Amino acid sequence: MSHDSIETDICVIGAGSGGLSVASGAVQMGARVVLIEAGEMGGDCLNYGCVPSKALIGAARRAQQVRQGGPGVAGQEPRIDFGAVKDHVSEVISTIAPHDSQERFETLGCTVIRAHARFTGPRELQAGATRVRARRFVIATGSSPMVPPIDGIEGSGYLTNETIFELRDAPGHLLIIGGGPIGLEMAQAHRRLGCEVTVIEGQKALAKDDPALSKVVLEQLRAEGVTILEESPALKIERDGDRVTVVTEAGRHGGTHLLVAAGRRINIGDLGLEAAGVDHDKAVHVGADLRSVSNRHVYAVGDAAGGMQFTHVAGYHAGIVIRSAVLGLPAKAKAAHLPWVTYTDPELAHVGLTEAQAREEHGGNIETHVVPMDGNDRAVATGQTAGLLKLVVLRGRPIGASIVGAHAGELIGMWAMAIVNRQKMSAIAGTVLPYPTLSELNKRGASAYFSPRLFDNSRVKTIVGLIQKYLP
Repeated sequence: MSHDSIETDICVIGAGSGGLSVASGAVQMGARVVLIEAGEMGGDCLNYGCVPSKALIGAARRAQQVRQGGPGVAGQEPRIDFGAVKDHVSEVISTIAPHDSQERFETLGCTVIRAHARFTGPRELQAGATRVRARRFVIATGSSPMVPPIDGIEGSGYLTNETIFELRDAPGHLLIIGGGPIGLEMAQAHRRLGCEVTVIEGQKALAKDDPALSKVVLEQLRAEGVTILEESPALKIERDGDRVTVVTEAGRHGGTHLLVAAGRRINIGDLGLEAAGVDHDKAVHVGADLRSVSNRHVYAVGDAAGGMQFTHVAGYHAGIVIRSAVLGLPAKAKAAHLPWVTYTDPELAHVGLTEAQAREEHGGNIETHVVPMDGNDRAVATGQTAGLLKLVVLRGRPIGASIVGAHAGELIGMWAMAIVNRQKMSAIAGTVLPYPTLSELNKRGASAYFSPRLFDNSRVKTIVGLIQKYLP
């Protein structure tokens, strides 16, 4: 749809998770909405991130199940068709894509412009041949792979998450710079699909997670044959024909392909924010209401607002903006209840404060409780006993939870709900869960909190003794 000039209520820049959620909610509530996207509808998550990576991880997990076998079932080396795996990844994207498509949003009533947007003033921008003037703008431009300035990297033929899924042939030896969630997810998936893999991390791998839990993940990856080098910054990269070499202080590490997974940069550099009077550095400067601190007509969501860089955070931000910009109601974004998951096997999930963060904030008032996965009957029955739950509790309320183990990303939901609703540990302890399920791990966590209060308490024993003595 082509226009020379448009006046609208809300103009959303970026058709990723956050932008699509704002546009969908606003237009269905009756607001006039213009949605601008210069790249692929669905953004990074659909095309280069969450969706393709989880499809690849799923295929790799099936390969590993064949390799491992099980009780009474002999394992064998799987026959892997790497091109067919990539066809599966493409099919998954294609299946989900219609939900994020231009056609769907135009059917909802949005005006969709496929062009680059650039502000020309505090309340207007130019997108291709169209000038858009709006009451409110929402910057939802997401982020892109950050490529560190390593000597020789520009001529190395490196891959990022935006290009690695295009490979049709399996890498012989994949080198990965970056030991965060993306790097380790891709490392395990490619190793299980038959590739040699070396991860090179300048600091500690999975540094944002609790060390006791990240250790379980790293040990598993190493057991599967992934080489993980920590505290080994890449100093130089060399390309010689079909070979690429990463040079560190510890030595030279050669492979056939190089994946850079060393962080993200936020896509706000060419939006003309100065013309709009929008303060920013790496991200837009926003308040708790996600409004620009310098231009009240502009909001930012997801990566563009700074903070956690997750698809579900962008979706959460969208709800805050809809409440404020569409309904005119007060709304503020918080972060204490936002979970994240690393989709390795075992999975690593977290919500709230880590033990270290909690001790820094609350001192000696916190308690920690650890429950191993091997005490869960369902885990024992299915052979998924590697892992544990670690709880951080303050005055009877959970303020942090970390889980490493099978389906940790699903199990963390109970603690996310408890934290956002300020529930007490008694709410978890009082929940009746089906047996046998992995979710009983969470109830065992609550039991670990109450057990010393009930069973190792002399006062309780005295009271119970009196009750038993006089109870008719």
